[in-house]
Amino acid sequence: MGCGTAPWGARAAPPRLVAVIDQELIEQTLATALRTGADFAEVYAEDKRNTSVALDDGRIEQVTSGRDRGVGIRVIKGETSGFAHTSDLSADGLRAAASAAAAAASRDDGGVRTVALSERASQQVNAVDVYPDEVAKARKVELMQRVDDAARSAGSEVVQVSAGYGDSRKRVLVANSDGLLARDDIVRVLARISVVASGDTGMQTGFQSMGQTVGWEAFDAVDIEELARDAARQAIVKLRARPAPSGAMPVVIKNGTGGVLFHEACGHGLEADHVQKGASVYEGKLGELVASPLVTLVDDGTMATEWGTLAIDDEGHATRRNVLIEDGVLVDYMWDHIRSRHDGRAPSGNGRRQSYMHLPMVRMTNTFVMNGPDEPDDIVGSTERGVYVAHLGGGSVNTATGDFVFGMTEAYLIENGEITEPLREGNLIGNGPQVLRDIDMLGNDFAMGNPGTCGKDGQGVPVGDGQPTLRVKSLTIGGTAA
Repeated sequence: MGCGTAPWGARAAPPRLVAVIDQELIEQTLATALRTGADFAEVYAEDKRNTSVALDDGRIEQVTSGRDRGVGIRVIKGETSGFAHTSDLSADGLRAAASAAAAAASRDDGGVRTVALSERASQQVNAVDVYPDEVAKARKVELMQRVDDAARSAGSEVVQVSAGYGDSRKRVLVANSDGLLARDDIVRVLARISVVASGDTGMQTGFQSMGQTVGWEAFDAVDIEELARDAARQAIVKLRARPAPSGAMPVVIKNGTGGVLFHEACGHGLEADHVQKGASVYEGKLGELVASPLVTLVDDGTMATEWGTLAIDDEGHATRRNVLIEDGVLVDYMWDHIRSRHDGRAPSGNGRRQSYMHLPMVRMTNTFVMNGPDEPDDIVGSTERGVYVAHLGGGSVNTATGDFVFGMTEAYLIENGEITEPLREGNLIGNGPQVLRDIDMLGNDFAMGNPGTCGKDGQGVPVGDGQPTLRVKSLTIGGTAA
């Protein structure tokens, strides 16, 4: 496969993007924002281009492209933040937005404060070989048609295939009154596949996806047709599934699929804003044993190609590897600018926002449980009776208590140490901190899972998660079997 402009092995020249905003204008905007006595001002500018293709029931439903440019300006005075955003990038437009943000946070004591910006070199967390905005739309359409063909080849039971492709390239600039000036150029590609199979027991669905923070070359590394066949396999297998059991029992979670549980049930409670508001079960527990000694939990925004990877966060700070729980002991939280300044800490690269129209807040990047000592086959083999979860779906969590409910979209019964019959969809019900303590076996087969979008306070950002195969000695299954 190629893109028509560069062979797969060659590095394509980056398509030119016009500068979002020049440095002189940034400095003028920051000066306006600080004029009424603010403690801190920040300019976040972005220029984002994207393409999407949607296929349904064998037909290409839409092919769209778009571009969005704008600037968000934040001004902080004491405990008060003012924020304004604009798509008018003229000097007048930026001056008006800066004045509006300043007014919202101002003490109105006048004065002028100038800022000298010093650009910081961004770390390189990955490399792009083939920029997707240089790939013809016809190739993206052809990719979706191959997905449809592959999924339908899995069996006559397949009655519907829906698929979507998306790519984006976002150029970001962040500057603030501390003199920071940082840039990033973020390229992502994504594919999602949903399959419906029909049989004597009704209809069942299967789902697969892939997403990477790289270019079109991702489809050289990932077999998109195999992904489609796997989505079809899930749907077909569930046609013969039995009702899931009910009650508490051991649960084995396949590598790569359970990361979302730790993201939702544990990760949000380790975000410093929840901690400072008293809305986290982990408040005041630094240095305490909060998980099985087998567990080390990490958030890492520098993982090459992963969905939550960034060179800088959306406040301009370099992303990094943050160990949150080490050998079961809580060692740190995740921090953004406001919370780290409040506690006298350095930012951890976890200040993120959905777009220039949103304020940043503490968010995860790529969150995962590290490898343990056990062989995956031994984990299943030592489980007399339980449930094997091959895919987890969406769920909900109360960060103050850690209580959660997650759907099982592909699961099997474990009997006498063997994976046996498929189960119909049911729920996992439990408590995040308790799950961390109840992990009694942890595999050595670490894998990252499907790309995700994390929602918080009305904003969504790309995130990754993962874990090795593991066993929780007791979780409640919300099934329908008597």
